Amino acid sequence: MNRIVAVLACLMLVACQPDPAADAAKAPEPAVEIVTLDAILEAQPDEAKARYQYRHPKETIEFFGIEPGMTVVESLPAGAWYTRILLPWLGKGGRLIGAEYSLEMYPNFRFATEEFLDEQANWKANFVAWGMQFAGENGASVRAFHFGSMPAEFAGTADVFLMIRVLHNLARFESKGGYLTEALNDAFAALKPGGTLGIVQHHARDEMSDEFADGSHGYLKKGFVIAAAEQAGFEFVAETDINANPEDQPSEDDGVWRLPPTLGTSADNPELRAEFEAVGESNRMTLKFRKPE
Repeated sequence: MNRIVAVLACLMLVACQPDPAADAAKAPEPAVEIVTLDAILEAQPDEAKARYQYRHPKETIEFFGIEPGMTVVESLPAGAWYTRILLPWLGKGGRLIGAEYSLEMYPNFRFATEEFLDEQANWKANFVAWGMQFAGENGASVRAFHFGSMPAEFAGTADVFLMIRVLHNLARFESKGGYLTEALNDAFAALKPGGTLGIVQHHARDEMSDEFADGSHGYLKKGFVIAAAEQAGFEFVAETDINANPEDQPSEDDGVWRLPPTLGTSADNPELRAEFEAVGESNRMTLKFRKPE
C-alpha cells in the first residue's frame, strides 16, 4: 500500500512540474515597435522639416490614403524629399516605384548637358540602389522606370500614383512628344482598379493667360489638370486646400522658381530674396482622382 501511495505521489509531483514547451507557447510575443507617420516625420532632417509648413506631408499622405503595405509610385523622386518619408511609412510589406521623366524629354531642358543626360541614363539603377540602402531591412522595396517605358509587370499593381509638382514640365513639352499624355497613361495603367492618382501642382489663377499657365512658368490651371486626367480615364474625386498659399500672387512675367526653395532670381538681391522668402513656397492645388473599377 505504501508503495502505491509513493507512486501516486510521484505522478502528482511530475504532473505539477512546469512544461517549458507549453510555457514558451503561452509566452507573450516580443514587443513590436510601431512606426507612426508622426515619428517618421519627426526623424527627418531639419532642412526637410522647415518645408512642412508649405508641403504638409502628413495631411497630403492622409488625403491620398497612403497606408503601410501599399504599392506607391512616386513621380520624379530624384530629390528624395517624399521618398525619405514614404520608404519607412510603407514598411517592409510595401513597395515604392520611382517614375522619372522620359529620357527623350530631357534634351528639351536648357540645362541638359551631355554629362547630365548620361547620369539620367543610369538613374533607374542608381535610384534603386540608394532607395534600398536607405530603406534598410524594415523599409519598402524599391523599383523604378522612366515614363514611356514602364515594365508590363507594374501594370495594375499600384494603390496610389503620386504626381507632386511634376506636371508643369510634362505640359510644357507636350507638343514636342506627348509627354503629359504619356505620363498620365502610364499612371492609369500602373494603378489597380479603384486606385488613386494624387496630384499636387503649382496653381495658376483662372484669370491668368493660357500662355502663362502652359507650364513654362511652373504653373497650371486647375481646369486644365482635371481635363487632362479625365482624358486619361480618371474620375475626379476631391480636392483640398492644404497646400494652398494665397500669398503667392505671380504676375505674367513671374516663374515659380523665384520662390523657395529655389530662389532662382534673387541670389544677388538680399531684399528681393527676403521678400520671396516671406511669401513662402508656391500656391498649390491638391487633387485626388480615381481609376474606375
